[in-house]
Amino acid sequence: MGGSTTATETTKLFVGVLALQLCYGGFHIVSRTALNMGISKVVFAVYRNVIALILLAPFAYFLEKKDRPPLTFALVVEFVLLGLLGITANQGFYLLGLHHLSPTYASAIQNTAPAITFAMAAALRLEQLNIKRRDGLAKLVGTLASIAGATIITLYKGLPLLQHHSSPFRFSSTYLLSPNQTLEWTLGCVYMLGNCIAWSGWMVLQVPVLKRYPARLSVTAFTCFFGLLQFLAIASFTDADVEHWKVHSGGELCTILYAGLVASGIAFSLQIWCIDRGGPVTVAVFQPVQTIAVAIMASLILGDRLYSGGVIGAVFIIAGLYFVLWGKNKERWFAAQEKESSLTKHLLPNPDERREIAALTDVP
Repeated sequence: MGGSTTATETTKLFVGVLALQLCYGGFHIVSRTALNMGISKVVFAVYRNVIALILLAPFAYFLEKKDRPPLTFALVVEFVLLGLLGITANQGFYLLGLHHLSPTYASAIQNTAPAITFAMAAALRLEQLNIKRRDGLAKLVGTLASIAGATIITLYKGLPLLQHHSSPFRFSSTYLLSPNQTLEWTLGCVYMLGNCIAWSGWMVLQVPVLKRYPARLSVTAFTCFFGLLQFLAIASFTDADVEHWKVHSGGELCTILYAGLVASGIAFSLQIWCIDRGGPVTVAVFQPVQTIAVAIMASLILGDRLYSGGVIGAVFIIAGLYFVLWGKNKERWFAAQEKESSLTKHLLPNPDERREIAALTDVP
């Protein structure tokens, strides 16, 4: 019975994290489309978080009214920091990076997030890593394999699928010969790295916050609220013109609604649920799934071409995910075994007690 329950919980976590990455994968395409339409980056972020807050706040207030702990000054400070990392820096750096890169490149670079999250969680002792044991070694190898797969997707194109190409060994850098193109690519990479650091910090910080304030929807709503305030402060300097705030077409409205409803409202709630159930590293290691989804959607919607390098990278990513999931399951098994061994040790008498019992029960 217990094993079946564990398997069910693992399946739910797997489906939840997979759905989360697909939501974010769609956001890459939607954001690129919005930027192509000329929507201001800050205005786009403000509208996104306004919609998310309107969606989340009522559910957070009514569903967690009885279970929500009282607010303290320390919690408010942590919510402000969550808003800075998870909303302002995360979304701001992302939109700046996407302005200079394609969605597929932006998503591929984000695959550094599992390594950054793993390092942060291990440094704060939120994640165990014992490379002398099989589970620890599997998690390390799996994370490195996922990053290697994302790197292959980013750097190596190979043959275009279903088409012939004159040079099967082209690297993406060969397309960036001019100084301006090199600068664009470099700026995009730097911004996306900032996005990854902010996102990883946000993931890790949610763990101790949830322990003291175990109201997931409320934490998400507070994060959106303080992030929105920060973006509004930025907008007062960068987008004071009323024209920047006007929605000019149905396409712009659709991108804003997807960003607010799906990429923020639904995805944020789903993400914090997954973190609460599986930890930040489990969520972060599924990040490479976005790269595969974005590459497919970008090919179908934006006309980007798929290359054999993407298939090779996908194989590494899937293998890496398998290793990490196996390692996490094995880690839980080791923890259960240690708990059972400890319980047995406390229940059974030690050798001295056994001799005393034997002496008392010894009938001449």
